[in-house]
Amino acid sequence: MKFLEATLEWEERYLSPFAAKTSNSLGRLYPEEPCPFSTCFQQDRDRIVHSKAFRRLKSKTQVFIAPKGDHYRTRLTHVLEVSQISRTVSRALGLNEDLTEAIALGHDLGHTPFGHAGEAALNRLVGHFRHNEQSLRVVEVLEEFSPNHRGLNLTAEVRDGILNHTGATTPRTLEAQVVRLCDRIAYLNHDVEDAVRGGILRENQLPCEVVEVLGRSRQERIRVMIEDILETSSGQNFIAMGSDVGQATNTLRQFLFENFYLGSIAKQEENKVYDVISLLYEYYQEYPEEFIRAAGSGVEIIDYIAGMTDRFAIQEFQKRFLPAGWGWRDEERW
Repeated sequence: MKFLEATLEWEERYLSPFAAKTSNSLGRLYPEEPCPFSTCFQQDRDRIVHSKAFRRLKSKTQVFIAPKGDHYRTRLTHVLEVSQISRTVSRALGLNEDLTEAIALGHDLGHTPFGHAGEAALNRLVGHFRHNEQSLRVVEVLEEFSPNHRGLNLTAEVRDGILNHTGATTPRTLEAQVVRLCDRIAYLNHDVEDAVRGGILRENQLPCEVVEVLGRSRQERIRVMIEDILETSSGQNFIAMGSDVGQATNTLRQFLFENFYLGSIAKQEENKVYDVISLLYEYYQEYPEEFIRAAGSGVEIIDYIAGMTDRFAIQEFQKRFLPAGWGWRDEERW
């Protein structure tokens, strides 16, 4: 059976005329022989999931730095929730679910240790650092798929979606626009849940206009947001929320910034993040040979730090700047 041909035929028959079809992909930076049993977007998803950068997301901060509880979100669980919500929307709108999934799983590969505090620290150190741009750099340069070229050699559509999942530029595909909007749906709702779990917020503190329009529980809010996107975007060449739900969503986001993201007790440790990252950055600059031994040749300091997990960054800081007890090296021997 010709699996790829059957999939392409199915896409032409059943996907929306506004969907990104595999047969119309702009292709990869480096030409490859087509896979006989999967589409280029399915291959992109697989390459992202099997990458080292994807695995490291399990130990990177979403909001809480190194939380003790097992049920707080990490950057990995965040991208999985974004993927799930995005796929639901794409399927209902007749869009390319494989492309949507690949973008959703890859959109945060460039996130730093310690979440947005780490991103802000690197931006302050080097003058310009954005996690979406770093995510693109991860898949284009830093990860390895073939010995013949750098990067994962993803399709243009996936790279565009990763780069433009945030920022001023609208992604070129509706699938990427779905991920851009569902990224916000995911983090707003799971961050409320985590804030309640952490004792920082109570459900009854949410603004009345948010509860009246979106609902009180996470499940209600996500359902209302998804239904509104489907009603607003069905048959259209754009992805958007309606005015009422969109305004309530913006109000919820503003509420979280004022009561959780900025200045809450969850953020008390973030004032230490800049010191950790800046001292590591300066140390690697001062001792380039030691940096090369640690990171390998051809790796930039900014890439090495951005790729760290929370745990590894703390370990590196302890190793470089804190005194070790006698015999600690012997204890690490296998």
